[in-house]
Amino acid sequence: MEEKEERFDIAVVGGGPAGLSAAYTAAMAGAKVILFEKDQSIAHNIRTSGVTWISEMERLGMPSKFYNPIQNYRFVSPSNDVIIRGDAAKSCVLDVRAAYQHLAFLAAREGAQLMIKSIVTDVIKEGQRVAGVKASTPAGKLTVHSRLVIDASGFSTSVGRKAGVVDQWSRYGVGAEYECYCDDIDSTTWALMVGQNYSDAGYAWFFPLSKNRVRVGVGIGRPESNAEPLEKLNNIIEKRFKPLDAIGDGKIQPLELHYGFIPNEGVRHNSIADGLIMVGDSAGQSNPLVLEGIRYAIEFGRLAGEVGADSLSHNSDRESLLQYERSWKAKAESRIHSALKVQMRWIGLTDEQWDKEIEILRDMTVDEFLDFIKADFSRVNMMKLALHHPKVVARQLFNMILKS
Repeated sequence: MEEKEERFDIAVVGGGPAGLSAAYTAAMAGAKVILFEKDQSIAHNIRTSGVTWISEMERLGMPSKFYNPIQNYRFVSPSNDVIIRGDAAKSCVLDVRAAYQHLAFLAAREGAQLMIKSIVTDVIKEGQRVAGVKASTPAGKLTVHSRLVIDASGFSTSVGRKAGVVDQWSRYGVGAEYECYCDDIDSTTWALMVGQNYSDAGYAWFFPLSKNRVRVGVGIGRPESNAEPLEKLNNIIEKRFKPLDAIGDGKIQPLELHYGFIPNEGVRHNSIADGLIMVGDSAGQSNPLVLEGIRYAIEFGRLAGEVGADSLSHNSDRESLLQYERSWKAKAESRIHSALKVQMRWIGLTDEQWDKEIEILRDMTVDEFLDFIKADFSRVNMMKLALHHPKVVARQLFNMILKS
């Protein structure tokens, strides 16, 4: 096949929500943008459960047709079961494939060139500066010279690692999930399940997309456990552990299998270098409590595209990219750090300890719970929780966050 060389202002690696959002705003700002997605279509392989928050999706302009609203939240431990009921839907579960392809349409409409089934094989460097990428595409080998590369490759951080800027993540979560047909479930309630039956070091989930479609999955922390999440998941479905016990035999049937990894050690110390921005999971922009990061990926992807386009007049050197790193870390770094402390506490709990821990949630209002699970750990919020919840275990948890 033919080998080509081309020049672009910005090369984006990764066609997930971070990369697509970066391509969209960079192209909208007038930059010449190319995006590489390794799979054969956008969202061909789904690597996320899709849980997020309605207020964030509305703020980011995601149409409501792309998500199922959730207003009740259930937590199941070996000998405990807590449901927090709300008056209105505040969480949601995304139709991931449709949502991502919507983001792709936005980027394409602004003129970004999208390359599917295109694998970035190497990084071009000029001294210490990242100056482009080499890729294998359906049309042949392509060398792209660019003033900026945006690494939105996800967990692999392929560009950052090839450029020698960062190392591979050492702590991470691995998850397996079935998207299933089911019979007439409550589509307004999602559930998290904890304890050894569900996960050795993590949790399982039950996230409805409609009355007849649900995602059931298991996440396990590495290196805390070497257990295989798919084995746990198959056991949950076979033995009908809660909340699957309410679904009749044969009335839950897998339609898709999803498998993915997510970093679980906080944010990258550096998310920029000369000619390089890292965004999304590449930068550690995810909430470790429920391992969700789509809202961050879209927001900070757009920020990366905006700052990246502005930086072109300065040859996208590190100093011209500092606004990106300062802005996203000011908004998210302390929340992610505090959430990581809670997650580290939770990941080692025994079944008996989990039964006590979820009692904390029983006394919370919906708004208190959502602030907590979203990792919205403002000092005022945590002080109120510590003062208003009398259980010793609750005070210990909230005070631990306050000392972060």
